[in-house]
Amino acid sequence: MRFRSTICLLLVVFFLALCASQSSFAAADAHKNFRVAVYIPVSVVEKMRNREWLESTWKEINSQVKVDKVYIETYRSRVIADPALIESLKKFFLSQGVQVAGGIAYSDRDMGQFTSFSYTNPADRAYVKQVAEMTARHFNEIILDDFFFNNTKYPSDIAAKGTKSWTQFRLGLMDEVAQDLIVNAARSVNPKVRVVIKFPNWYEHFQGLGYDLAKEPKIFSGIYTGTETRDPVTTDQQLQQYESYEIIRYFDNVAPGRNGGGWVDTFDVRYADRYAEQLWDTMLAKSPEIMLFNWDLLLWHAQPGAREAWQNDATSFQWKALEARHAASGSQEPIDFASVAGYSLATVDKVVGKLGTPIGIAAYKPYQSTGEDFLHNYLGMIGLPVNLEPEFPKNAKMVLLTASAKFDPQIVQKIKAQLMAGKDVVITSGLLKALQGRGINDICELRMPGRKLFVNDYWGKFGAGGGADLGVTNKKPVMVPEIDYLTNDAWPVVRGTADGHGAPLLLMDRYGRGTFYVLTIPDNFNDLYELPQPVLTSIKSYLMKDFPVQMDAPSRVSLFAYDNHTFVVESYRDQPVTVTAAVLGTGVKLKNLATGEVVSAEPEASGHGARIPGTEPRTSFSITVEPHSFVAFAEE
Repeated sequence: MRFRSTICLLLVVFFLALCASQSSFAAADAHKNFRVAVYIPVSVVEKMRNREWLESTWKEINSQVKVDKVYIETYRSRVIADPALIESLKKFFLSQGVQVAGGIAYSDRDMGQFTSFSYTNPADRAYVKQVAEMTARHFNEIILDDFFFNNTKYPSDIAAKGTKSWTQFRLGLMDEVAQDLIVNAARSVNPKVRVVIKFPNWYEHFQGLGYDLAKEPKIFSGIYTGTETRDPVTTDQQLQQYESYEIIRYFDNVAPGRNGGGWVDTFDVRYADRYAEQLWDTMLAKSPEIMLFNWDLLLWHAQPGAREAWQNDATSFQWKALEARHAASGSQEPIDFASVAGYSLATVDKVVGKLGTPIGIAAYKPYQSTGEDFLHNYLGMIGLPVNLEPEFPKNAKMVLLTASAKFDPQIVQKIKAQLMAGKDVVITSGLLKALQGRGINDICELRMPGRKLFVNDYWGKFGAGGGADLGVTNKKPVMVPEIDYLTNDAWPVVRGTADGHGAPLLLMDRYGRGTFYVLTIPDNFNDLYELPQPVLTSIKSYLMKDFPVQMDAPSRVSLFAYDNHTFVVESYRDQPVTVTAAVLGTGVKLKNLATGEVVSAEPEASGHGARIPGTEPRTSFSITVEPHSFVAFAEE
């Protein structure tokens, strides 16, 4: 009897395994260090009513990139998904071993420009609440796509606004909508539901449309991050590539432990590497999940694009290697964005698990602030690793402050306290201008006279006397604001000149036990990229004097550092570049995390890279970085 029971049990197991093998599809290799999710808009949900199309597209996508989770959208632009279809899709994906969650894009009808609901309109409010309740009946987790803002100025909005600014009005309005019409409404039908808000990539301007980084992360169960930077030239936002990394770090500091992942789409890329860079930088920021937007776009036919200048280099993204990988997968479809995503994520997965917690220069951006918008990302693009925080980082050895810090009414007092405690502060010329008349001259008597200077020669030296030449004359003059200072009170440790007349690029003064710096920012932030490599390296040697690793590199080369003595160098340039990484300490060895190769140390630097008096010695390593590529290292 026991023998028959055993035979029956084995037959059942065999039958279930056979069914599973027939119903599942070949999948790409799983990722070891992060999850991969795909968002399915409501228009694509409707297409999935065709079971043959659903199964064929799932087979294609999952053969190229291992999918761990899907977000099934229930609403977008006045279209609500069929409840029966939602349940059918849930069953399908669960049968494939894939987690499921819901999605909502709270956009009104599409008029070619993004239009929100009017949250002062009772009919719109009831509709928004209905969508939240409906979605919560189907899912225990819901994510809001980045349309949960308000930009209407209808008569009802104008009347409700009254004498408030649009920013004040919309912040209060959307906090109330988030709590009452979304979270409370969803929980009224499903007490277990988690509602997550995805914040978009335009974080500098959130408050003007009602996104409240101070309160909404506490209202919602979690947050998610838009890391889609797309092309920095052709798109109207002109976001710099570094933001795909930096915004994850910022939101991690806004909601520690509750930032669910990064979100990348396929739009507006002139070459395939640009899509890959967004994915890499999201994961190098140690995001636990990457959201691929969207199902339909992953099926788009991908092209290598305008990458002729580096197509034959040994880059991190290689089109020929992608072609081979795609062919080996058995796919009968042309190379699509699912193929590009799978290849790119597999590349970064090899090293990201060996990296610790990201570290950087502590930069303070108060909640609901603007000023020198997105400048932190330009600084990241010249090799200054930035860790953006919403609270003043009083424990940091160095604090970076841009013009947005002017929104803190106590900012001068906080700067003084930092300096008195023996720590350093660097402010930008934009913040210096904003703090004129607000007590900044108690620290250093500086004036912003309003004059501009086109500089194309550069000089630097610690101490008095003649300056050290920081490179050849620049072909393109860079326009900078002049700063007047008192001789022998403040020191222009880096300066630019035009026909012998100069302007400080980095001013240095001492106050209390600390050191105070002013970093001059060109009127055109992109002109930071025009500064010669020796100028950038000299600036970094002061602002990163205690940082574990410094980098002698041209612009458009970024440094990502971690607390376990690892770091990553990434180049967004079109040609190979040689970089010198200077690591704190002597006798240090450096190992390539992908290849295991050990890099030999270089002699101690001289000239513009020489050590500043009083700083610790460093060991230098010469590194070659291919175009649009990254390399990861560990100190040993």
